[in-house]
Amino acid sequence: MLGWTLSDGSAVHVALIAVATGAIWIGSAWLEEAAETLSGYYGLPAVVQGSVVVAVGSSFPEFASVVITAATGIFDMGVGALVGSAIFNVLVIPGLSGFSADGDLETSRAIVYKEAQFYMIAVSALVVTFSLAVIYFPVSSDPIVGELTRSVAAIPLALYGLYLFIQYQDVDDAAIDRVREGVAIRREWGRLAAGLLVIGVGVERLVASVESLGSAFGVPEFLAGVTVVAAATSLPDALVSVRTAREGRGGTSLGNVLGSNTFDLLVAIPVGVLIVGSVEVNFSSAVPMLGVLTVATVLLFTTLRTDLSLTERESSLLLLAYLLFIAWVVAETLGATELLRGV
Repeated sequence: MLGWTLSDGSAVHVALIAVATGAIWIGSAWLEEAAETLSGYYGLPAVVQGSVVVAVGSSFPEFASVVITAATGIFDMGVGALVGSAIFNVLVIPGLSGFSADGDLETSRAIVYKEAQFYMIAVSALVVTFSLAVIYFPVSSDPIVGELTRSVAAIPLALYGLYLFIQYQDVDDAAIDRVREGVAIRREWGRLAAGLLVIGVGVERLVASVESLGSAFGVPEFLAGVTVVAAATSLPDALVSVRTAREGRGGTSLGNVLGSNTFDLLVAIPVGVLIVGSVEVNFSSAVPMLGVLTVATVLLFTTLRTDLSLTERESSLLLLAYLLFIAWVVAETLGATELLRGV
């Protein structure tokens, strides 16, 4: 009887995950369409539109997952979701976009030398932030756990302020004409707000169901976040980037990926900490994952730099790298490998 009850409850949670994911898709579609319209209304260049406006909008599911997990005491799942989402973004989304484009997916020097490199700085900054938490606010040594406080969380936020300043300068330099005709500005802001609300509710249900399933099957919170929550919250980014790639807007497609990850690393985690005051971060599990993210980022940077385009062969390489990552996560879950400590 107990086994049947667990099975029945698991089926309900699987259904709730599917429904929540669908709600996140719908809310993200409203949000992203409104963000693109508002970008044209305010005259933002393609790179800024993709890396800031659309990226922040499509990153809201990840942002909501971090805030909700921090508030409910399962911050490891939130960090796992964010890092897993970042790995998904730099490997799967460019790979799918490369196959969706008509020919090679064209990039630009602004994407490679500004967006990609600043994103690599963001990864390094998050590692430094976690290191400071362990050094100055240690909790345990096995596994290595530190307390992430508001003062430490302010460091990546300050770096994101620099990122916004650079983007602001690009807007001034571009001086693009604004699209004023046919834009119902109040309706677009209302649609954006409605999208945020739907995403918030969907992510809350998603996190709750994934936590319940993880407990039932003995999957650690961090690994559940890296896989299920990460993939579900990254799907809006995937939809946006694939659509813009099909339209021949490679700059917006790739800018969305890199800008979304920059926002996730420098804003989502710090804001979650600012809301709840302080959280414990498992350095032993987070840093190896950030190491994987660094390798994935270097791989993306290399493929984008070759001829400033992404070919189908390079897209296949990115997708293969993600499959290898998933295989490793499964091995960690089953205990076949033990590179992650304290999960």
